Amino acid sequence: MVELLLLCPQDEAESVSDALMDELGALSVSVEDADANTEAERALFGEPGMPVARKGWDRSIVKALFDDERAAQEAAELLLAQDWASAVQLQSITPLVDQDWVRLTQSQFTPVPITPDFWVVPSWHETPAEAQRVIRLDPGMAFGTGTHPTTRMCLRWIAQHAAERSAQWSRVLDYGCGSGILAIGAALHGARGIEAVDIDPDAVQATVDNARDNGATVQAGLPDIACGPYPLVLANILATPLKLMAPLLCAHVQAGGDLVLAGILDRQAAELTEAYAPWLSLVTSDAEDGWILMTAHRPA
Repeated sequence: MVELLLLCPQDEAESVSDALMDELGALSVSVEDADANTEAERALFGEPGMPVARKGWDRSIVKALFDDERAAQEAAELLLAQDWASAVQLQSITPLVDQDWVRLTQSQFTPVPITPDFWVVPSWHETPAEAQRVIRLDPGMAFGTGTHPTTRMCLRWIAQHAAERSAQWSRVLDYGCGSGILAIGAALHGARGIEAVDIDPDAVQATVDNARDNGATVQAGLPDIACGPYPLVLANILATPLKLMAPLLCAHVQAGGDLVLAGILDRQAAELTEAYAPWLSLVTSDAEDGWILMTAHRPA
């Protein structure tokens, strides 16, 4: 296998990527910040429903994989011959050493401690000796493997409050379930009647599969299966959709119930608090790496 590297200005990165994949036979294409780890590095942020501040980095490295050096060389020559690609620069064409890509990918995912005795463990790892509760979960198409702070904080909240409140968790709603990891975590801590919903059918299927593999009873489906009040409502999404769904999510929290929200940056706390104020009083319950967990309790 051979790797082709091209340096592209912001306006050309997408066109170069499309040409490599659609017309020039690349096996895969990825785009990276050419100025990463330098003073010129600029992070890109965006959320659904919000205008994109910047559509790309000032300079991007486009990486494309080809079967052999001849294919990579021909693709580079054809691409650089185009008038619209005059600002694109060839960086290198490099043969890659054969690797066990499955093993390499697996090595990047190790057991994740949520609490000292509650862990998320990929299927190819042994269970840590100290783990008394374990979610077996592998990386897949849906968000939620326990490696992101927002997921860890939600699971940690469940674990820390289960002893006191799990007897009340006769129904639980995981809204925007992704991999189903929060629903499974609630099940492992005594929750019943768990419903996990997502707008993405792939996420729904991932939740079904992961719940089955963990012996958890979870009803997964599209959002229209969510009905009525729940003692516990979980939503790990992003700040903008969480604000838009404030009336909906709050309406699902029963008297004496809890709302747990994640996917929120620390700087977004005030706007979330304001958005939910007509229905519930949010407080920041946890923080990790610039992300926060916000929760609310509806009086009985």
